[in-house]
Amino acid sequence: MKVFINPGHDKIHDSGATNDILGIRECDITYVIGALVEKYLNNVGIETKNLQSDNLCNDTNYNDRPIAVCDLANNWGADLFISIHCNSFANPAANGTEVEVFSFNTQAHKLATCIQNQIVNSIHTTDRGVKEYPSLKVLKHTVMPAVLVETAFISNMEDAKKLIENKDAIARAIARGVTDYMQLN
Repeated sequence: MKVFINPGHDKIHDSGATNDILGIRECDITYVIGALVEKYLNNVGIETKNLQSDNLCNDTNYNDRPIAVCDLANNWGADLFISIHCNSFANPAANGTEVEVFSFNTQAHKLATCIQNQIVNSIHTTDRGVKEYPSLKVLKHTVMPAVLVETAFISNMEDAKKLIENKDAIARAIARGVTDYMQLN
């Protein structure tokens, strides 16, 4: 099993969502979670690649072209692709965990369900479920089952504190979600 891990955003070009009150950025949270997911998957014999990426492309036809991180995962021959993010919304009451897939009733949907259940049960976030997002580039341009994990809302104070305090628990939950998925197949 080969898993490509993509902590969302990057520290230079696009830090992603922020919580200025707590002084945290999405790119920093996802970087740590991604590294821990990689460690836990490697510990059980799963081969990984980990690339934090701003998901940008210099091509002017960006909307119709696979992004670089997808190309890397596809060319490496990954069996699974996991992009890790923190959600954000203008209304600070929005909270919870969701995992996004290209389409339902697929292997990605099975993987997403396993990861969703593990995170919600581990850090006790609101279960926002698995959502279908066929327009997301990392889901659209990957050839293997791919999920985008919205761990919790960085814009919600309670969720943001969980992101700060539970990075290891979130990473363990994502890794357990992968192993749960493997047991189904």
